[in-house]
Amino acid sequence: MSSKSGEIVVAHPDSPELGRYAAAALVFGASASVLVVEVVALRLLAPYLGLTLETSTLVISVALAAIALGCWAGGRVADVIPPRRVLGPLLAVSGVAVAATPFAVRAAGAFDRGALLMLVATFAIIVPGTFLAAVTPMVTKLRLTSLNETGTVVGRLSAIGTTGAIVGTVVTGFVLISRLPVSGIMVGLGAALVLAAAVVEFRVRGWRSAVAPAVLVLLGGSAVAMAPGGCDVETIYHCAVVVTDPDRASGRVLMLDGAPHSYVDLEDPTYLDWDYAKAVASVIDTSYPEGQPLRVYHIGGGGLTLPRYLEQVRPGTSSLVSEIDPGVVKIDTERFGLESTEGVEVRVEDARLGLGRLADDSHDLVLGDAFGGVSVPWHLTTRETVREIARVLAADGVYVINLLDYGPLAFARAEVATLADTFDHVALATETDTLTGGDKAGGNLVVIASQAPLDVTSISGKIAERGAEWDVITGAELTGWTADAPVLTDNYAPVDQLLTPYPSG
Repeated sequence: MSSKSGEIVVAHPDSPELGRYAAAALVFGASASVLVVEVVALRLLAPYLGLTLETSTLVISVALAAIALGCWAGGRVADVIPPRRVLGPLLAVSGVAVAATPFAVRAAGAFDRGALLMLVATFAIIVPGTFLAAVTPMVTKLRLTSLNETGTVVGRLSAIGTTGAIVGTVVTGFVLISRLPVSGIMVGLGAALVLAAAVVEFRVRGWRSAVAPAVLVLLGGSAVAMAPGGCDVETIYHCAVVVTDPDRASGRVLMLDGAPHSYVDLEDPTYLDWDYAKAVASVIDTSYPEGQPLRVYHIGGGGLTLPRYLEQVRPGTSSLVSEIDPGVVKIDTERFGLESTEGVEVRVEDARLGLGRLADDSHDLVLGDAFGGVSVPWHLTTRETVREIARVLAADGVYVINLLDYGPLAFARAEVATLADTFDHVALATETDTLTGGDKAGGNLVVIASQAPLDVTSISGKIAERGAEWDVITGAELTGWTADAPVLTDNYAPVDQLLTPYPSG
């Protein structure tokens, strides 16, 4: 350290000053990479844990912990070891870890969706997050040639790092995930980090030190490229897999994030395999005269099982579908043979926004069958949404929503209470064991709501005709079952917390 004209100068005999633009690029790129890893980690874990609030909270918390640890450790190491000797290895190890993440997470998920998966996922975020976060304090050390500029240097690099994090988040969410598979994003980012390490090593030590990072790019990229992807299609929101029914050659099951979402018979749209679909069809059959065309709004599309069914059994029916995931719509077209018809219109949009664009009294029937992971998206469950649905329904219109719940069925009770807050008549249909099986029970529950009376006896009889062993309850029995469940609102809708964890395996 020396003083010249009142300025305190810090000497770095082993660490020549890092150029301003090189410093900015390192901090920007490292910070952006951390957020890319965080966003993509949510997609990697979705097939095994679902896209729930808990999953998001876990990933964000671990990423923040990695950033905190990296900043602290990076600052400590920078005071002991010349930073220029460490930057290259930090980037190289981070790159290899990022490129290997899809392979590691998917291998762990295939073997065990419990402790092993959580451990691997945590390390997959912690390792690159910590090493990349350590870049900023080390670069700051190299740029601090004068203590009189400490505030300027630290503030500038902090701003650059934050900007990089923002860009990483926005580019991943709006560009990368919509155009590239998750594995491609991670391999590409890993390769970029290792190549950056090679450049740093070349500048510091010469070309021989840059060979090792280049070799790591080839080895890491090859390993992940050969690893099984686990998805037929990686859409913007889901890992999608189409499975052929082993007992029915024309049957297809659409799996989203590891959970079955739709059953489609490619040759016979009137064939309904799943009991919840039979229950919904039974509600429709008993609520409207046979063959009468209907105006139907579908919240969630999936495999478009019910729009196809209605088009066949009620010619002239108009089905308007709000499906948020364009990748799912593409699967409907390319894998399930959906053809554009006058009867089915699919809009790629969030159903909550789609509802707001519908006219009053414009539909006879609203069908809710939207899921994010294993839960109905919370903003589609609230009193405000239900009132919008009531607004677009005709006076004798019916709202039918498919739910999934387990154990004490706290979410299902809350949703029934929410519907009863708006509609005069509400009924619940589900498997007999679901309501009486205790903490180990669970499955699909179909809730029916209308301002007009519901013919519960006919609904129950029609479900039985279709071979499903379901009970239908309403009135005092349903009120007693709902008990003191809360009404969900936009201000209070802890849907993920009300749900009992989805059984693994």
